[in-house]
Amino acid sequence: MLTPPRTVVRREAGLYALERALQRRGFRYVAGADEAGRGACAGPLVAAAVVLPEGRRGEIDGLADSKLLTPASRERVHDEVVERAMAYAVVVIPADEVDARGLHVCNLAAMRRALASLTVRPEYVLTDGFGVDGMGVPGLAVWKGDRVAACVAAASVLAKVTRDRIMVDLDAEYPGYGFAEHKGYITAEHTAALRERGPCREHRFSYVNVAAVSGLDNRPPRSRRPLGASREEPMERSDAAGGTVGVALSEQPRPPAPVGEDVVMEGGVR
Repeated sequence: MLTPPRTVVRREAGLYALERALQRRGFRYVAGADEAGRGACAGPLVAAAVVLPEGRRGEIDGLADSKLLTPASRERVHDEVVERAMAYAVVVIPADEVDARGLHVCNLAAMRRALASLTVRPEYVLTDGFGVDGMGVPGLAVWKGDRVAACVAAASVLAKVTRDRIMVDLDAEYPGYGFAEHKGYITAEHTAALRERGPCREHRFSYVNVAAVSGLDNRPPRSRRPLGASREEPMERSDAAGGTVGVALSEQPRPPAPVGEDVVMEGGVR
């Protein structure tokens, strides 16, 4: 039996080259999945999955990695993806679930749930950085996939726009933290607000900078969130908390941790 020739897709071939190559091999429905909010210390983790149609209808003007687009461009591309996609799904994982289950576990679970929710069953799955198993179809984890594959870029835009809208709503619910501006990521302004006000219900207590100002940094990451805390009022913090340490998440894809995600939450290296 002859082995089919190997397909080589070069980055300079463009954003649609990988999907087109897979479609020429018989994988008509190629799904892309990506997330937004891994590095944020407040707000939800959001994952999206998208199947774009073949041909010109699946080519969206201005589509790119969501981080490279302006807010206005992201909104426009978001609406066009929703209009043109054969199928799309968005999954929101709240901050307390990230604390309870671990960041990496939630990240994979969110992408898996988004892919499983598609109304068109994908025949091949492309994901950004992390492989997602258990889908029953072949797949590939692509380094910087949101800059290489159109369906992954489309998923990144849906996830980012959805999450940004949530953070704007949370800014009205929890004023004073600046969620509408920094979207829950670690900035000088966010750090100052945390020190002054303490964390609110939407902060991730498994992150060291949040735990430090809440006085819970001596506990294991998954046991730091106060039980029965009000959603309306900021959490009380300990005045003994010193400086904060942000969670630095590398863009380098990492294999699943054999002993959980606490090391990742602490900004360490595994």
